[in-house]
Amino acid sequence: MEIVVNGRNSEISERFREHVEDKLLRLEKYDSRQKISRVEVEVTHEKNPRQHDTAAKVEMTLRSRGPAVRAEASSTDQHSALDAAIDKLESRLRRSVDRARDHRDPHSATSLAAATADLPVADLVKDEPVDDVPDRQEGPIAVEGDGPIVVREKSHQATPMTLDQAMYEMELVGHDFYLFVEKDSMRPSVVYLRRAYDYGVIHLDVTE
Repeated sequence: MEIVVNGRNSEISERFREHVEDKLLRLEKYDSRQKISRVEVEVTHEKNPRQHDTAAKVEMTLRSRGPAVRAEASSTDQHSALDAAIDKLESRLRRSVDRARDHRDPHSATSLAAATADLPVADLVKDEPVDDVPDRQEGPIAVEGDGPIVVREKSHQATPMTLDQAMYEMELVGHDFYLFVEKDSMRPSVVYLRRAYDYGVIHLDVTE
């Protein structure tokens, strides 16, 4: 298992790198199933004294033969943030192993997709018309009217998947929404976490 530790706004000492490696040894018990190849750790230090309680942030990404697993945590110091991030990472790895075991069991519980089949699909609400505002150019992106400025743009390769798989991968990265291409319909879709831990789904019907 390769371990890569990088610092943002700070230098990472060799002692802390060794500390990270020692802490990550607890993940080895999952390696036989997950085939963990690499763990990326990024440590960020916030110099603003007003953010003392979250001055240190640790972000972790685990890469294996399955989906990437991510976790992050913030605290007053990097050691506390590291401990909290590893706890989250291990919890998500454990769920991944349990899910794989359930899929091999013919008497496993109902899938997430089946359990949420009756949930309403979110309606898309049209924006109310606003007064005309001249268009403008923000770098390479044209902004219409008084729309917000796009400060970051990403492109990702997408493998079509079921709703069940999308919800599973959303949990692994710790996000409250997940963009995917639905396998059966090939429609761009978003699954998201609602209040009280319910899930919602948005599908896009692409028209010419």
